[in-house]
Amino acid sequence: MILQALNDYYARKAADPQTGLAPEGFEPKAIPFVLVLDADGHFLQLADRREGEGKKKQAKPLLVPQGTKKTSGVTANLLWDNAEYVLGIDTKGKPERVAEQHLAFVARLRERFGEAPADIGLRAVYTFLKDHRVAALEKLATHSAWPEVLETNPLLSFQLNTDIELVCQRPAVISVMTTGESAAADGVCLTSGEPDVIERLHPAIKGVWGAQTSGANIISFNLAAFSSYGKTQSFNAPVGQRTTFAYTTALNHLLAKGSRQRVQVGDASTVFWAEKASGAAFESAFLDFFDPPRDDPDRGTQAVVSLYASVKDGRPFTGDDDQRFHVLGLAPNAARIAIRFWHVATIRELGGAFYRHFENLNIDRPAYETAVPVSLYRLLTSIALLGKAENIPPNLGGDVMRAILKGLPYPETLMQGALRRIRAEREVTYPRAALLKAYLIRNLNDKEITVSLNESNNDPGYRLGRLFAALERVQERAQGNLNASIRERYYGAFSSTPVTVLPLLMKLKNHHIAKLPNRGEAVNLEKLFSEIIDGLGDVPARLSLAEQARFAVGYYHQRQSFFNKPDADKPDQLATQPAE
Repeated sequence: MILQALNDYYARKAADPQTGLAPEGFEPKAIPFVLVLDADGHFLQLADRREGEGKKKQAKPLLVPQGTKKTSGVTANLLWDNAEYVLGIDTKGKPERVAEQHLAFVARLRERFGEAPADIGLRAVYTFLKDHRVAALEKLATHSAWPEVLETNPLLSFQLNTDIELVCQRPAVISVMTTGESAAADGVCLTSGEPDVIERLHPAIKGVWGAQTSGANIISFNLAAFSSYGKTQSFNAPVGQRTTFAYTTALNHLLAKGSRQRVQVGDASTVFWAEKASGAAFESAFLDFFDPPRDDPDRGTQAVVSLYASVKDGRPFTGDDDQRFHVLGLAPNAARIAIRFWHVATIRELGGAFYRHFENLNIDRPAYETAVPVSLYRLLTSIALLGKAENIPPNLGGDVMRAILKGLPYPETLMQGALRRIRAEREVTYPRAALLKAYLIRNLNDKEITVSLNESNNDPGYRLGRLFAALERVQERAQGNLNASIRERYYGAFSSTPVTVLPLLMKLKNHHIAKLPNRGEAVNLEKLFSEIIDGLGDVPARLSLAEQARFAVGYYHQRQSFFNKPDADKPDQLATQPAE
């Protein structure tokens, strides 16, 4: 199913030359150095295609013939490879192996293009390799970049001095690569159901966070224990060459750096695409739903506003909301890539799922917070140690994404992680409060958890959270900013075993109210304490995790109610005046 969807996506995108997808038989590759030749095969210069300075120098990818799967043996690429293959220079102290590699490079050219190709570019490469390579090495030895070539063994390719493109990009070469004769079919592709040459080793998938930089595979059988019915390697799951090229090219395109169709969700590199071209609008908005761009946060707001309006008014988000939309989560797993999650739904169904998710998260926000909805990345990092993505618990990102897309309950580890960070840092931040509110509504169907303060909510945990916020407030008004307020000292104990510290805090409250210079403010705070305690009833000895979540939301709501009042600053001004 996954390979089929990726194959269809490649077929759709390859029909549009503006997409930048490699044609059949090609792949994008960063070639840092190019050997420039004249028509007679003489070496003219070594062109450095890298941009930047120092160690940040990088070459932009160019389309080259698809490389072979590198193993411990000697396998050469076509018209490009590392310096050992192309020039036959020894960079690792293995001259015999390098000689074998260079012979394999030359043999691969003759095998593909014959002994006497008609194309002038191919003839120049043939002549260079046969007659002028040794003379070129003498010139290269004086080049300023030659020590770096010997040290790094970089990728090289060829270019005629009269051309802009590489030799491997000349029309004659492309024609041979895309229409040349292929080997006879030796099996039936499980994905397409058509006869094809079964691919033994699949090209690497690159761009998955945490996986090997050289790439890894989705389909791979590299141990005898994985074999069955006498089949070895990828013949266990026969996929034809055409399908293999299509799905790996499409997936590498989606995972490429700068792609607007990928988002990092915990340890899962998530890619997404629509079934039809008409779904492009939803593709571009999908990333904004979960991770609005930091340089243009309004775009995330606009995406959610558009989604809300479409769902509420029953208007389509695209021209065809019944088309399928695919979401694929990939995570590193040793030498392979693990499928963390795979979800297929219509755009209409996903629109409703997003709407419910953001409705669940909706909570009063501080004045310093922008109107951008809380992204999934921000939610996950809010419960991670030091707020770093690498500290997000494994599998949690994929579980949360699956819950959002399918409308399932959020994983309990999400709530536990939020409570753990609140207890450790003694701070109920906006993302954590939104997360806990969403969990209580979706998982526990708690209808009394509202967007803002709910004074009629008599849940003990919620009431105690409000009470703790009021106790903190009266301390702030009486003593100003402190190095260690009651929140730093008592939040953990009060939110889990409130009965153990409540008498002490109530005694401190009386002391703080007596110190307030403005008696009107003191009266208002006493009224607030009376209102909260009247609806509290018996104080429980211990709060469960769900009640601790309600405690945090109640605390957050009450704190926001202090700051959201139009005259919130007046008590500060009055506090400097003498009491009546």
